[in-house]
Amino acid sequence: MDEREAALRQAHGHAVRWLASLSDRPVPARAPVDEIVRALGAELPDAPSTPADVVDLLATACEPGLTAFPGGRFYGFVVGGTEPAALAADWLVSAWDQNCVMRAVSPAYTAVEEIAGAWLLDLLGLPSACAVGFTTGATMANFTCLTAARDTVLRRAGWNVAHDGLTGGPPVRVIAGQGRHMAIDLALRYLGLGLPELVPADGQGRIDPEALRRTLTGSAPGTGEGPGPTIVILQAGDIHSGAFDSFPETVRAAREADAWVHVDGAFGLWAAASPAHAHLTEGCAQADSWATDAHKTLNVPYDCGLAVVRDPSALRSAMGLRGEYLIQHEHGDPVDKVPELSRRGRAFTVWAALRSLGRSGVADLVDRLCRHARTFATGIRAIDGATVLNDVVFTQVCAEFGDDERTDRVLDRLLAEGTAWISGSTWHGRRVMRISVSNWSTTDEDVARTLAAIRRAAS
Repeated sequence: MDEREAALRQAHGHAVRWLASLSDRPVPARAPVDEIVRALGAELPDAPSTPADVVDLLATACEPGLTAFPGGRFYGFVVGGTEPAALAADWLVSAWDQNCVMRAVSPAYTAVEEIAGAWLLDLLGLPSACAVGFTTGATMANFTCLTAARDTVLRRAGWNVAHDGLTGGPPVRVIAGQGRHMAIDLALRYLGLGLPELVPADGQGRIDPEALRRTLTGSAPGTGEGPGPTIVILQAGDIHSGAFDSFPETVRAAREADAWVHVDGAFGLWAAASPAHAHLTEGCAQADSWATDAHKTLNVPYDCGLAVVRDPSALRSAMGLRGEYLIQHEHGDPVDKVPELSRRGRAFTVWAALRSLGRSGVADLVDRLCRHARTFATGIRAIDGATVLNDVVFTQVCAEFGDDERTDRVLDRLLAEGTAWISGSTWHGRRVMRISVSNWSTTDEDVARTLAAIRRAAS
């Protein structure tokens, strides 16, 4: 057995043991950073070590500091686990070691990306001619789509931002709801567009369609002129409530103002794949671009965001590049749709998850996550002093336990006990317990165990 095979066998053994421990281990990490540093050793050794020994040290030293993200009782943030076929495919991605940039260099990857992209458009009810780019996550998916949006609305106004930059060009007006995710602000910062102009949202985070219409027909703040180049950002799945904007009304208003419409659907866009929940995304397909995360609701490994743009030429113009040494194809290459050159073969894992689940399996996954969320809401409502604050329409549940102090005590006790990992947040000025049901492996038993732990923490 050579060193590479020995290291891979060692890694396989540790991975299998880790996955087998998830149902019984405490969900929070048990060791702090400094303890892991001591176990690993802070000094770089002078002499080489065998690969198998390095893998063994890494796994053994880090195991106490790992949070059971892949298990069925992690509900903090909106992160899924890893569906089995996608996990195995990800191992192949590392072993194959493809730089997935050009059709001519890795035809296998390009074929898989094209198939997976077409399947995604079909499942999400989006136009079949859209371009699909595989990014690191939803933040960069939003960035990618909004780059295409910025460049396009400026081009319509007679300004070539790729050639001339932003200085001296007409200002781009970006409008979003007050409930938008912070990743939108981050992407706009990267693009040099600053903070969005905010439109009021209702108590669930849905943008007010009439307020949006009034905003669109008014002048851009500080200009005294017409609206100018405009981007409207809508949301499929509020991070606290799970609520969806009313797309038929909002997209229509944006269209009347000749604005580009982008939908941030990091986890909620997958509602379209379920016949029982597709009504939440009605009208969404009329937008110009969409961003989502495959490592959230679809449950593929990190990192895998999806940037979808209706007009492939707009995406290619924004993201494409030319280099004398590159072997570029007349039909386009994966590099034409994303910011990175060097990158992993993300489409391999998406293809594996979709091929494994099939159309009905994706719908069942979405429905199961939503059912668990409703079960959580019902169970929490039965706890003395607890209130569920959102309309549970998708996978998010927000609850409080009488007042901010008690809510934080419940959260602290829950994390200390270790049965589940649930994060706190502040929503509408109140401290809340925010449950995000995102993991394919969450079972009815996991939900029951977690509810019992919440009851103990609240008692």
